[in-house]
Amino acid sequence: MLYPRIHHAKAIDDTTLVIEFTNQEVKKYDVRHLLDTPMFSPLRQPAFFKDFKVEQGGYGIVWNEEIDLSEYELWKNGVSLMESEDKASDRIQQS
Repeated sequence: MLYPRIHHAKAIDDTTLVIEFTNQEVKKYDVRHLLDTPMFSPLRQPAFFKDFKVEQGGYGIVWNEEIDLSEYELWKNGVSLMESEDKASDRIQQS
């Protein structure tokens, strides 16, 4: 299966990315679960975390030669903004 590539990405806080894919779907991806891994520990620094580039062709996000995330990881484990909005509205309606 082919996964959509990254069209655009931005950091919305010190650990969360919002990624727009080539199929126009938008997902949020929080890196907190990666920060205990030594390879990803530099992402704890907010300035470093926010200084990334979308790899040419949209195949990933790159911070440096050692730290990157693939479009597959971001697509598969990101949370659709539509899903998170739907869940929030469901919780409000159940209250």
